[in-house]
Amino acid sequence: MSHKSPEDLKATAAKLLEEYLPLKDTMKAKQRIGIPVQDMPSQDPQVRITNLDEVAIGYSEEQAKLEALRCTQCKKRPCIEACPVKIDIPTFIKHIADGDYQKSIDVIKQSSLLPAICGRVCPQEVQCQEPCTVTKALKDVSKGVSIGRLERFVADWERSTGNVKIPEVKPDTGKKVAIVGAGPAGLVVAADVRREGHAVTIFEAFHKLGGVMRYGIPEFRLPNTIIDQEVSTLLAMGVEIQTNFVVGKTRKLADLLEKDGFNAAFVGSGAGLPIFMGIEGENLIGVFSANEYLTRANLMRAYDRENADTPIYVSKKVAVFGGGNVAMDAARMAKRLGAEEVYVVYRRTEKEMPARNEEIEHAKEEGIQFYFLQNAKRILGDEKGKVNAIECLRYELGEPDDSGRRRPVEIKGSEFILEVDTAIVAIGNGSNPLIPQTTKQIEVNRWGNIIVDERQETSMKHVFAGGDIVLGAATVILAMGEGRRAAAAINELLAE
Repeated sequence: MSHKSPEDLKATAAKLLEEYLPLKDTMKAKQRIGIPVQDMPSQDPQVRITNLDEVAIGYSEEQAKLEALRCTQCKKRPCIEACPVKIDIPTFIKHIADGDYQKSIDVIKQSSLLPAICGRVCPQEVQCQEPCTVTKALKDVSKGVSIGRLERFVADWERSTGNVKIPEVKPDTGKKVAIVGAGPAGLVVAADVRREGHAVTIFEAFHKLGGVMRYGIPEFRLPNTIIDQEVSTLLAMGVEIQTNFVVGKTRKLADLLEKDGFNAAFVGSGAGLPIFMGIEGENLIGVFSANEYLTRANLMRAYDRENADTPIYVSKKVAVFGGGNVAMDAARMAKRLGAEEVYVVYRRTEKEMPARNEEIEHAKEEGIQFYFLQNAKRILGDEKGKVNAIECLRYELGEPDDSGRRRPVEIKGSEFILEVDTAIVAIGNGSNPLIPQTTKQIEVNRWGNIIVDERQETSMKHVFAGGDIVLGAATVILAMGEGRRAAAAINELLAE
């Protein structure tokens, strides 16, 4: 796939816009569907593997207007129902087509205070874009209206104006709410509860806010400056923040409610407990969880060797095990940290990979090699205890399992050796166990996820939970959806 420059994409869109824009108010659905989908401009692959700048550059104004014209403004509006936070998608897109970007971002912010983040990292292709009328008509989700790219466009436009609107906060109610964890779920709860006039304090274990958005998603996909901007809105609303505060150790959750005067609490402590494969050699030097590897590189800025003291393992040949977005992030980060060869080893086929198509394509463009229907049997080391190879097995696909994907079945006697000096395990994370361990009133399931009712309330009175601590490792927008439900329940509780 040849790489088109941002200038070429802008010029092509400008020509088409001259043709279609005059017809904006009279175009039939068939004409709109005929407008070609706008590709996302990006850095050249050979350039971007040498830096950590954002890969996707963002739509030009011409591209955004043209893409917005592709929306048929259908009556059923299935995209809204498929959005976990229920953004009025057709309306914000219509405002872009009209060139009224302020109205567009205002519509989004009625439902979400994190549009620049969601526009970048949400899996729209399995959420709002999947039921899109244009997707159905063309029978291809990649040709549906690019909702996330348009959301990013207006969010970035607002930021570029330097005039980010701060949501209105109602008069002080005298009620206090504690938020445990500053990931996407916690930030959403903080915003929605603060809007109602309640005092909000966020307790964050790390020294920076953002949760998995900051430690788990690399700068080249989600720049930290974007997270800082979104968080600054909360500060301007009067939300208090205590960092380096580990609820469960620094202070027990029950004490916040019983001794510190908080009327309700929300637990959004995430799923940061790495899961390993349970094979021989995982204790060798050079084996990392993707969680640790990315946290060192992102939150602790290990890639900035001149200015950061955080050590990072120097690698030449890296194997990453897993097929999700985290595996793609780890593989692409390894490339940027100087690895000569990076392999993604996955026991199913590309079709079954849970990673976003865009992330897989970007990885391929950057020279990441994919080994499908393979997996590690054991990790081998040298006399110094360092990784020097992986013994792998080949697989074939059998019948579907509980996930609906065909089950990988090992092929007996298919062992082979893959020479590497680093192994990164990216097969998932377990829920943070600290709150359940120190708060026995909170019930969890057998995987350690907190059990909640339809209002996101836990078995402990006035304590709500959401995001990965409830769902297991999920997406930013699903965590935000749970946060919105929890905030509505908290606001209802405190209004009594």
